Amino acid sequence: MYSSLEDFLKQQKALLVKGPVALIFVEDDIEVATTLRHHLQSGFKAVVALMPDAFDLPRDIKSKVHRVPFDCSAPENVFGAVNQIIKAAQPGCWLYYCYNAEFLFFPFCETRTVAEMLTFHTEERRSAMLSYVIDLYAGDLQKHPNAVSLETAFLDKSGYYAQARWDDATQEPRERQLDFFGGVRWRHEEHIPWTSRKIDRISLFQVKEGLELQDNHTFNNQEYNTYACPWHHNLTAAICSFRTAKALKRNPGSDFAIDSFKWHNSTPFEWHSRQLLDLGLMEPGQWF
Repeated sequence: MYSSLEDFLKQQKALLVKGPVALIFVEDDIEVATTLRHHLQSGFKAVVALMPDAFDLPRDIKSKVHRVPFDCSAPENVFGAVNQIIKAAQPGCWLYYCYNAEFLFFPFCETRTVAEMLTFHTEERRSAMLSYVIDLYAGDLQKHPNAVSLETAFLDKSGYYAQARWDDATQEPRERQLDFFGGVRWRHEEHIPWTSRKIDRISLFQVKEGLELQDNHTFNNQEYNTYACPWHHNLTAAICSFRTAKALKRNPGSDFAIDSFKWHNSTPFEWHSRQLLDLGLMEPGQWF
């Protein structure tokens, strides 16, 4: 048990040498154990649960994760913590971050580990990986008023699009960078602040000196924000997430305005990478 994030970083320097290390930020008590189990099974060297003391964990999880006391109630706390961990980690260490009720999927993840994928990605001289945050939602909000149901989860099979990302300094589009939109955030955008509508997140990245995560899920190093290298397509991943749906149902204004997230382009989520590849929601690149 650690008394704080600082205490964890002081005790576990050896953990942050190579990675990959998963940082799971726990905002509420929904599907916490499920999220941690999923990422433990994905092949991370270590899983760190940054969560309030009030939440309990099953015994089998407690012994496998590093639990760190943390308050995620303010979004800036999460970005600050990631940057604190970046500064403490060795250059070259692979890190990943997400929130509870979010699940990382990558090409062939049923038979290959995240460490294997990142080894290949590193060989392609890539230091970061784009992931799309794919909204999940319960099919029946009467039965599941918090919009979370693992057994009857749905996602949007279409309605995703990209726009050029502009450089404010040059007034030109940034090379190999796009802003991606779609899912529940796009269909219910009147309830989502415009700064939170993008679904792209650089969730997997290699620590580099001076690297800093910004509050829009991009980095101060522009090459980290690219979706591919200049020569060919690279791997991308998907984070299948109940986070937006549960936030919309928790907010009183949007709760009463939404009686169902389902529409004609909803399809049951199969909890398998093949479905995400078939829908074009992630890219295998040159990894076969």
